[in-house]
Amino acid sequence: MTGAEDDVAVGRRFGAEAAMTGGEALVRALAAHGADLAFGIPGTHNLEVYRHLEPYGIRHVTPRHEQGAGYAADASARVTGRPGVVVTTTGPALLNAAAAVGQAYSDSVPLLVVSPGMPLRHPRQPTGLLHEMRSQTEAMRGVTAFSHRVSSVEEIGAAVARAYTLFRTGRPRPVHIEVPLDLLGAVEPVGAVRLAPPAGALPPSDAAVREAAGALASARRPALVLGGGAREAGPECRSLAEELGAFVVTTANGKGIVDEGHPLSLGVSLHDPSVRKALADCDAVLAVGTELAESDLWVQPPAALGELLIRVDVDPAQMYAGLRADVALVGDARECLRALLHAVAAVRGEEGAAVRGEEGAASGPPVHGKRRDAHAGVAEVRGARDAATAHRDARWVPYLRAVRDVVDADAVFTSDSAQCCYYGALPHLPLGPRGRFLHPTGFGTLGYALPAAVGVKAAQPERQVVALSGDGGLQFTVQELATAAQLQLPLPVVVFDNGGFGEIRDEMAARGDTPVAVDLPRVDLPALCRAYGGAGVHASTPEALAEALAKALRTPGPTLITVPEEPAA
Repeated sequence: MTGAEDDVAVGRRFGAEAAMTGGEALVRALAAHGADLAFGIPGTHNLEVYRHLEPYGIRHVTPRHEQGAGYAADASARVTGRPGVVVTTTGPALLNAAAAVGQAYSDSVPLLVVSPGMPLRHPRQPTGLLHEMRSQTEAMRGVTAFSHRVSSVEEIGAAVARAYTLFRTGRPRPVHIEVPLDLLGAVEPVGAVRLAPPAGALPPSDAAVREAAGALASARRPALVLGGGAREAGPECRSLAEELGAFVVTTANGKGIVDEGHPLSLGVSLHDPSVRKALADCDAVLAVGTELAESDLWVQPPAALGELLIRVDVDPAQMYAGLRADVALVGDARECLRALLHAVAAVRGEEGAAVRGEEGAASGPPVHGKRRDAHAGVAEVRGARDAATAHRDARWVPYLRAVRDVVDADAVFTSDSAQCCYYGALPHLPLGPRGRFLHPTGFGTLGYALPAAVGVKAAQPERQVVALSGDGGLQFTVQELATAAQLQLPLPVVVFDNGGFGEIRDEMAARGDTPVAVDLPRVDLPALCRAYGGAGVHASTPEALAEALAKALRTPGPTLITVPEEPAA
């Protein structure tokens, strides 16, 4: 290519005005915002989009169902910090992805779903056009921050920029962009790519920081509750906890932000009565990046959480939604925590100076003694928590220890709405800041773990990834074993098999009902994985699981490992 031709190509990609199809305009806008990976399935109406993915440097992974595409893109976004991209065709394909989009909305994940739609002048009266439905945008508005139907090729770039502006400046949520199918192939002039502006971190109010710092510095029984919104402020959270002698408890999405082996950590245990009692006894609770919702507490939120609740969140609505904030810090979590650390140190310095002035003492407040007391208190609460669930959790804990012993510290675990995950792995599989645990909180979809693991592995192929699931949830998306086999990347899938829907079975029994529709015939899942082109084994002991897992982490493609589990007595 000559220099002049190269300039023309670069200008067409992102700079000068050019005539192009709506499909190219869409892909060009995605690439300009840094998208380099997309998940989806080609269909009759979206071929003009697929035509341009490779020329614009966007890799594509084809799952076996659009719901799998949504979960995979969701997981890639969680681990990379870049919005996940899903490409669907019209009608049923888009609706197939809707459950995954709802999960991303619940967990505040930046996800961009692009699809064709009915033609611009499509009549309101049904005509029987392929994949026709009354309104895709109306359907998707229920599970997205917004659903935007464009009306020209030029508008496509603005719609993509609007999506990335939301991702960068507020609480991340999924977005849907619909391009009428006649616009996808229409050639129209478009200008330079419209780019979402770079966004700086939102600082908190100085007055709110001072008020919060004063309350925390003087608290005798402080605590930190960390949600997914605190993910980028992990070092600051740990420093503040240590400075205050505050115990730390997290939501599922906050798992591992502070190392769960730290003596101040209670891990993911907001659902535990002894932990909730410890929080109720606190005189100051700092909640960072969490809704403090029923899905976090597993019960209806109490009227109050401690004597004083300080909330840090990028979303102003969280200050009065659910548990009302007594002190509200609206802004980026890292900026807020850094400001709090500085302000608490200043308050402590003033208190120390006052003590020295009054008593001639050479030391400030007894922070380290307070920290030792906090360590002892955390150990006591942790012991009470584990004792209360020891019988129930005994069927998972030895296996989870075996998993932890084999897998790297920076591994990613993907999870499902399964007993082995929320009763087992969330509280009993310790994680540090280098690792990640991706769990479908809130919306609580089944079938997340396997396609999510595919998404992480596609985005970060060198990283160890382990999917954890139950037999019931796995079969919602079991076909994604084929996707994993096609990628030929090592991917262990550990399935605790209790012969059906164990949680619902237990709930029926607790009501005094005869369990119905929850016992499923056992499936030879390892054999199914082998049929898809992977490997599969049964592991009836923790030692067998450790051996199989170590091998699976070195074997290209998926390895499905079942752990037989008897239903709860």
